[in-house]
Amino acid sequence: MKISVCGKGGCGKSVVATLLAYEFKNRGYRVLVVDSDESNSGLFRMLGFAEPPVPIMEMVGGKVGLKNKMGRVVSTGKSKVKADVLSLEKVRVGDVPPAYIKQRDGLRLINIGKILQALEGCACPMGVLSREFLAKLSLDKDEVVIVDMEAGVEHFGRGVDTSIDRVLVVVEPSFESVGLAAKVKGLADGAGVESTEAILNKVSSNRMADRLAGELAKRGIDVMGTIYTDREIFEACLDGRSLETVTVEGVKEIVDKLVQKAEI
Repeated sequence: MKISVCGKGGCGKSVVATLLAYEFKNRGYRVLVVDSDESNSGLFRMLGFAEPPVPIMEMVGGKVGLKNKMGRVVSTGKSKVKADVLSLEKVRVGDVPPAYIKQRDGLRLINIGKILQALEGCACPMGVLSREFLAKLSLDKDEVVIVDMEAGVEHFGRGVDTSIDRVLVVVEPSFESVGLAAKVKGLADGAGVESTEAILNKVSSNRMADRLAGELAKRGIDVMGTIYTDREIFEACLDGRSLETVTVEGVKEIVDKLVQKAEI
């Protein structure tokens, strides 16, 4: 199962992706987390790794090399940019060279690429690589992929979500976050995603959770579960520590529903 975690900037996508990854791992699944957010650099710490893996962008010649391949395709007049930068028709997690993947105790992390300096240009090559990698990624029954998407909805425009099974949109208590969730639902439906649900995050009370759920229901979005404001999460994120020992109410329920619906 390939799960996308998306939402507005600052809503807590990386935290939610990390908590889900740990819960799946604790249940015996082999979990691959794909860092597809070109701006947030702290996901590897939340997952308990001392350093991030080398971006797989470097495996295909870096941003410049991929841009050149994209340019050659565009110059042929094809309407759809398909770089075919990965030589294999199907990619298994074991095919990824060790430098490009971090692994421990059934938890694995791959980094698509990051924006590292000023005037680097757009992140379009990273979107092309994310789309191709996820489309070619072949999983065994006990494997789960959790993709930490970039903020906003541009990844839908790049087609990254076309091979995703479930979209989880993280919604914090704000008008903008609810509005973006509705946009995500429409775009995910258009991309052919099987299901889109919300995870409420940074919620301080049951009353707030109920109000958010009501607003989302008006927009045709079901709530998968709620993660309440948690001091342990705040302190771990502030210190740059792993979230592995943080127990958060609501995460088990979310994974229960995901497993039940996917029958994995």
